[in-house]
Amino acid sequence: MSESTSDTRLRIAVLNRIFTSTGGGAERYSIALVEQLAQRHEIHVFAQAINHQWPGVHYHRIAQPLTRPRWVNQLWFAAATWWKTRQGFDVVHSHENTWHGQVQTVHVVPVRYNLLHGVEGWRQALRWLKIVTSPRLLTYLALERWRYATGDGRCIALASSSLLPMMAESFPGAVSACEVVTPGVSAVPGPASPDVRAAARTQLGLPLDGRCILFVGNDFRKKGLPALLQALAQLPADCYLAVVGNAAQQALVQDELRASGQVGRVFFLGALSSVDAAYQAADCLAHPTLEDTFAMVVLEALAHGLPVVVSSARYCGIAALLHDGEDALLLSNPQDHHAVAGAIRRVLEDGELRKRLGGQSVEFARQHRWEAIALQQEAIYHRVAKRRQ
Repeated sequence: MSESTSDTRLRIAVLNRIFTSTGGGAERYSIALVEQLAQRHEIHVFAQAINHQWPGVHYHRIAQPLTRPRWVNQLWFAAATWWKTRQGFDVVHSHENTWHGQVQTVHVVPVRYNLLHGVEGWRQALRWLKIVTSPRLLTYLALERWRYATGDGRCIALASSSLLPMMAESFPGAVSACEVVTPGVSAVPGPASPDVRAAARTQLGLPLDGRCILFVGNDFRKKGLPALLQALAQLPADCYLAVVGNAAQQALVQDELRASGQVGRVFFLGALSSVDAAYQAADCLAHPTLEDTFAMVVLEALAHGLPVVVSSARYCGIAALLHDGEDALLLSNPQDHHAVAGAIRRVLEDGELRKRLGGQSVEFARQHRWEAIALQQEAIYHRVAKRRQ
């Protein structure tokens, strides 16, 4: 950015249905950018659920007449925010499936890709029959098509490079407008000292003795908790699992938990407003996810100097940036609980490997600070604002 451009104060609307740090990676991404840029720009947040306060940020709560069906609420949110932001803003930045907004950040796999990728012949015909008879799918696909229309000079920011080929297949006309803006971390505290680790375990109600394996995710099944429960049964008795995420998800894995026979070794901590204490309490992070466009939790764990076991790039976007055995241990098949257990055992029992991973993890995290990423986002804001003049 030129000096004159970077000094221009913009009025920015940010659209995110859930604006709370316990919502998930997409929500924490949005919040971090708002916090970084609020000092230099006038930022207005439009959301249905807000649990956040930051100096200089203006909050606008959008009504939620219906929570179900979700697609109706998505359409309502898109319409309500369009009405409220149709004038008076230099930039509208949407993290949601909406038809408006000069900046559109994509956090998840496109609906069109999920529905039609690899489907051919008569199966494709049946899939289209399912689509045209479903108001829910038609709404999502229509919103997505409008969202990725680039006639107004909008920018499509992808949270991971893994989304690029998916966008190219599903919306080839939008590829030229795409730019990768990965998540970041606000700080790189590095490994916790023994005293800090003990204090964190006490705070969270975890055993002081033993080795703590951390899992963080709001969708327990998609993020691989069932395989991790099976892996826990193969690990030494002094290992236990701390689970951070939506407490309502616990009921969905009760059968797997009972089948694993590890009920007494699993501690469900619920959703935490700050996960820092959990990272400080842990000996390693296990993230055998089945689908993550990036996985902010992995980056946050690396910033705390934790050795990480994570799914390969086929399943997890951040893995494309990691080197197996140097920054983390990568799982070629996260559903193979024997492989998950073996990788965790390696990082817990191989002191030399653990030391190498811990040192590299901190260096990796230092290259992904929110300060630098916010400047990249700010440059996008100035660019699209200039096009509107």
